[in-house]
Amino acid sequence: MNKQTAYPLKIVHTEASGGWGGQEIRILDESKGMIERDHEVTVICSPKSRIFEEGLRRGVPTVTLPIGRKNLRGFLAMRRWLKMNPVDVINTHSSTDTWLAALACQTLRHPPSLVRTRHVSVPVANNFANRWLYKNAIRHVVTTGESLRRQLIEQNGIPAECITSIPTGIDPLRFHPGDKAEIRRTLGLNPTGHYIGIVATLRSWKGHLYLLEAFASLNQPEWTLLIVGDGPMRTAIEAKIIELGIENRVQLVGQQNNPEDWLRALDIFVLPSYANEGVPQALLQAMFTGLPIVTTPVGAILEAVSDNETALIVPHKNSLALAAALTRLISDSALGLRLGGAAREKAKMHFLRNWMLDKMESIMSLAMDFKS
Repeated sequence: MNKQTAYPLKIVHTEASGGWGGQEIRILDESKGMIERDHEVTVICSPKSRIFEEGLRRGVPTVTLPIGRKNLRGFLAMRRWLKMNPVDVINTHSSTDTWLAALACQTLRHPPSLVRTRHVSVPVANNFANRWLYKNAIRHVVTTGESLRRQLIEQNGIPAECITSIPTGIDPLRFHPGDKAEIRRTLGLNPTGHYIGIVATLRSWKGHLYLLEAFASLNQPEWTLLIVGDGPMRTAIEAKIIELGIENRVQLVGQQNNPEDWLRALDIFVLPSYANEGVPQALLQAMFTGLPIVTTPVGAILEAVSDNETALIVPHKNSLALAAALTRLISDSALGLRLGGAAREKAKMHFLRNWMLDKMESIMSLAMDFKS
């Protein structure tokens, strides 16, 4: 048992979203970490969601309930499950499951403590319903970045002591530099090639289309762009590649269960997001891998990297600035080594997985103490 709590907790994570990305990956990684620390953890999710399949594959107890929408059916299902399976803490992750869990808990004689994790920087509407939810139903709020925490304090009036920023922690034994030539051979890539890459769900606000425009403008025919991930923007990305005439220079490799290998294969990592970010998981993984990074000052990204110290920061939605930063790294390998090395050192100091688990244990114990 970790020193953060003196007894095993019964923890439930809920996720109404059917999507797949950093949010869902954090839920499963955090759940697995808590299980390793002898806590009892279950993930509740929507039927046919990717997190259900991945949870089972990773050995995390996962069940499905009809919680994809805010309706009576979802409320009754959540209430019935919580009544039949008493737990200590319920950690919610999206708006829909937060509301269903909060309302269900209001009807239980011995409800669990409710902890809400906010992963994105989308503002919370400052209305009566949300003020009740965040100030009365929820025991503690966790954000994945300090800027998200300040946003809730300043815009929604949530007491500062009720919100804690806990960025996603990364396992340094999994994400670290490696032999690029060897890993490329394993992945079927050219061992002596040059690769720029992005590892992210194919969502509009991840900025893939701006990256494609920037890459197409580079006079670097020996360089290849790797796009790792899948999602709703795939068709638009494929069309953009054809429009720009760069089919022979871009590889869409789809969703991969071994992102650490794909990161080790890269020379440069890019994340040109223009909205919604906390501290992105893929950015932290790239830092641990020691890669030179080009990214944008969106969400809580600047809490992880700083311009010309641990990354090159460019304005969002600006393919010209993105192309200039990529050209700078391509032409100056010493700069890339310096930025990648500094990023790795900062990541090891501030974004370790064990630190995240320690902090989450403390928050859940605090919620339990508050309830008692």
